[in-house]
Amino acid sequence: MTTNHHQPKGLSYIYQIIKQSLSGEEQDYTQGSIRKAVVLLAIPMILELGFESVFAVVDMYFVSHLPNSKNAVATVGLTESVISLVYTIAIGLSTAATAVVARRIGEKNADAATHAGAQAIIISMFVAIVLSITGVIFAADILRLMGAAPIVVEEGTSFTRIMMGGSTVIILLFLINGIFRGAGDAAMAMRSLWIASIFNIILCPLLIYGYGPFPELGLKGAAIATTIGRGAGVLYQCYHLFGGSRSIKMRLPHFKWDTPVIKTLFEVAWPATLQFFIQSGSWIVLAWLVSVTGGTDASAGYQIAIRNVVFFILPAWGLSNAAATLVGQNLGAKQPLRAEQSVLLTTKYNAIFMSAVMLLFIFFAAPIISIFTKEPEVHRFGVLSLQIIGSGYVFYGIGMIMIQALNGAGDTKTPTWINFICFWLFQIPLGYLLAKTFNLGPVGAFLAIPIAETLIALVAWYYFKRGKWKLVEV
Repeated sequence: MTTNHHQPKGLSYIYQIIKQSLSGEEQDYTQGSIRKAVVLLAIPMILELGFESVFAVVDMYFVSHLPNSKNAVATVGLTESVISLVYTIAIGLSTAATAVVARRIGEKNADAATHAGAQAIIISMFVAIVLSITGVIFAADILRLMGAAPIVVEEGTSFTRIMMGGSTVIILLFLINGIFRGAGDAAMAMRSLWIASIFNIILCPLLIYGYGPFPELGLKGAAIATTIGRGAGVLYQCYHLFGGSRSIKMRLPHFKWDTPVIKTLFEVAWPATLQFFIQSGSWIVLAWLVSVTGGTDASAGYQIAIRNVVFFILPAWGLSNAAATLVGQNLGAKQPLRAEQSVLLTTKYNAIFMSAVMLLFIFFAAPIISIFTKEPEVHRFGVLSLQIIGSGYVFYGIGMIMIQALNGAGDTKTPTWINFICFWLFQIPLGYLLAKTFNLGPVGAFLAIPIAETLIALVAWYYFKRGKWKLVEV
């Protein structure tokens, strides 16, 4: 016979769960209710990524209200396209850190988890310094390479230089959050991004328009605000990494070079990086296709639509990060069945959420886009691309979870192949064919996105169900 007080119901229970997820108290995700584990991890991860997306939207919002905003918006859009390569490396490194740290935590070995995290920081510092220096030196060339008009290069180089120069804080912010996520400490990762975002939101208008004692820096101000914001987030992370009382407590000996651990991290990181590189490479080609077939109006409309697509895709990404942590920890605890059940439950939640967003984009694209622009042609292209890209949202959600589940298991090679085939051998040629050969222009590029993402979801689902990921050792 069961008594009722074992079945907490209603709002008070939901409130308890939310409070628990945000408090950051340590949990064992390899035991107990899977649904609760998914929710406890997903809430802070969704909020964390919500704030990550706020960065891009805040910059775009304030910059789009500058005089001569078209050039400024183009600069931000083109720079973000290139910075996405820095994000790619950051996400690749943090994917490896999450997978390896989660495994060690699942094996109940917090010291080995901490050591793996420290080794990941060593690798990422090398990479970050090279990227920052390259970005500072070649900022103008990067914009030219992206097909920016001479006036955009002239006005935008300092923005690009500061953003690329800040690659070190981008990479550290992502990587250290990956370490915390792998340890199941999603609330820490969330808070560091909150701090970064709040600094950015406050500093953006002050430095762009020069309120009070602040100089009016225009476009350059947006880049400085973003970099300072991210830097503040990294300082907060380091304070807790080195001085905190979490399961991950770094000391100097953890940073002693350890070739076997570095090798493991590298083996998981390079396919993960390549995976996201393939993805962002494909987005860059599509952005180029839109701008050469539709000009500045189409390009600006598409950039605004993509901002919204990314903003709403991030909660789904948060859920898929939760799936990755649960897979890693449960495989570490030798519970492959629990790992699989976690993924299937997360997929169900994601599909429900993404269906709602899909309807929002199809029916309310016009009012959404009009928040960002009043120019009729830019608005028209923005609405078109939001409706077309939004039509495949359910599949994006399913595909994301499947891919992140494989990554969380440390099998980063399979998703890399899936991405390579579906993006480069399918999406790019399809986009080119529709835009150029069939003369659909920008609409052809827009159509290639949902078609390719649907293919990815189906292929990733097939590989997940085959179950080989359960045997991967990291």
